[in-house]
Amino acid sequence: MPVLVFGHRNPDTDAICSAIAYADLLQQTTRPTAMAACCGTPNKRTEYVLQRCRLPAPKIIVDVRPEAEDLCRQDVITASLGDVFYQVYQNMKQHELRAIPVIDSQRHVIGLLSLLNLMELIFEGDSDSTRARTVNTSLSKIADVLGGSFQHSVEPDQPDELLVMVGAMSAEGFTKRLHNYPAERLLVVSGDRPTIHLPAIELGVRGIVVTGGYELSSGLVAVAKARGVTIIRSPFDTATTTMRIKSSQFIDTAIDYEFITIPSKMPVQGARTRIEKSNEPIFPVVDDDQTLVGVLSKSDLLNPTKPRLILVDHNELGQAVEGADEAEILEVLDHHRLGGGLKSSQPIRFIMEPVGSTCTLVARQFRAAGIVPTSGIALCMASGIISDTLYLRSPTTTDVDREILEWLRGICEVDLEQYAKEFFEIGSALRSCTPEEVVREDCKEFEERGQRFSISQIEEIGFDLFWDRKDELLEGLQAMAVSRKLDFSALLITDIVSNGSLLLLSKDSKAWDEINYPRLDKNLYELANVVSRKKQLLPLISQILETADDRENLAIGSKG
Repeated sequence: MPVLVFGHRNPDTDAICSAIAYADLLQQTTRPTAMAACCGTPNKRTEYVLQRCRLPAPKIIVDVRPEAEDLCRQDVITASLGDVFYQVYQNMKQHELRAIPVIDSQRHVIGLLSLLNLMELIFEGDSDSTRARTVNTSLSKIADVLGGSFQHSVEPDQPDELLVMVGAMSAEGFTKRLHNYPAERLLVVSGDRPTIHLPAIELGVRGIVVTGGYELSSGLVAVAKARGVTIIRSPFDTATTTMRIKSSQFIDTAIDYEFITIPSKMPVQGARTRIEKSNEPIFPVVDDDQTLVGVLSKSDLLNPTKPRLILVDHNELGQAVEGADEAEILEVLDHHRLGGGLKSSQPIRFIMEPVGSTCTLVARQFRAAGIVPTSGIALCMASGIISDTLYLRSPTTTDVDREILEWLRGICEVDLEQYAKEFFEIGSALRSCTPEEVVREDCKEFEERGQRFSISQIEEIGFDLFWDRKDELLEGLQAMAVSRKLDFSALLITDIVSNGSLLLLSKDSKAWDEINYPRLDKNLYELANVVSRKKQLLPLISQILETADDRENLAIGSKG
């Protein structure tokens, strides 16, 4: 199972670029199975970055909780209708299996075959002499199991319900017993005994198996041809030959056609619930077309392997991929505040520093390891820094960001000034996205003073497009707050030219009277010189919520 390097939900450029770059570094150093992943589709600007860097987008994974296909054994031993006991038993014995799925030519599961049911083919009917000697197979299957050959054959591939008779008695006694059974179903097993062979051939039995490596004379073969009798040569003695004939039976009657399957995309908990009362030895895992993907046993679901994650550009479980709370978190690399909910059973690597971009931290890890990134990875990391620091103009920018970007500049093989200009000109969310997509594009959820809220941020060149779409953006913001059961949602629209922002809220309240920024309209504020969600807006909202909470407590106290 790979180690997944994840940015936060609704990932921005820094989240995706830091995941890609850190996975690349880990592959070269300590974790060769590291793989970049993301919770959603990259936005237009990030797509531009990946195109310029000639890097593939991370694998989109919206939920890391293991599914049936993640746990099942996919190198499955199977059987098919028409297979015979001997071959199937040898397969199961070699791989130490108690049961296997039975599939058709399209790999659709049609039944299960357990070792117990398989053995009943050999031992059923011991109290009934006719049933005990009945073998459902074909003459060609018998020859295969014996490792023998035909002296003469008549329709050897047709399925037959044969009655096996061993010619181990006197010729007179054997001849009398021959007439007790329908000749067309009889398969006579005998060594080099022409006195047994001749009456059987003259009666027109279905076939004769000559044991001990012997063969019939040319004269008897001629009679057999005339009477339509198949002749098989066996290299084994009569006892061994008889047992092998018994083991050449078709498995079809031993198959259990009533069984439980597990959809490949079913979460582990759902799979547990489905099979908890079943006594099946194994459970086939199938895709939407009922094609076999693998098999599971109950023990596979008792303590499944947890997915292994490395979080970049976030450290709060509320911002992590779905299922992160059930995963094993190996590392965290971030530049935000320390949030809540993250726990680990073992010590983990935790790097969190107040720099402008997570890509700054990743690039510094490259330098510390003495590894020079490729030009594509270098440009990828530079893009994350350019995006998160507004090309070093954001108040979150540090000297470390400037130093690292300068180091990357010498590796990128592009003019970063021109590249940054193109980056910000491309992919205006207000120009190309629906209101729902705009408010979800770079959205993070937080909890402060008992209130859950989200802050989305987009960067634009000027506010003209915002004024054209203000009302529908407000509706999209309100709808998101309702769907996610948030107390409120905020959208920060940042003008990268003026270094200022507009703040749109899903709902207004008296608490916002303390904001000390101009109120342009209901639910809308002008925030001059505010461009950072983490360093400027989030602390401002936290302060407002704290003040409102204190006022409410004071009011309750005065009433008391």
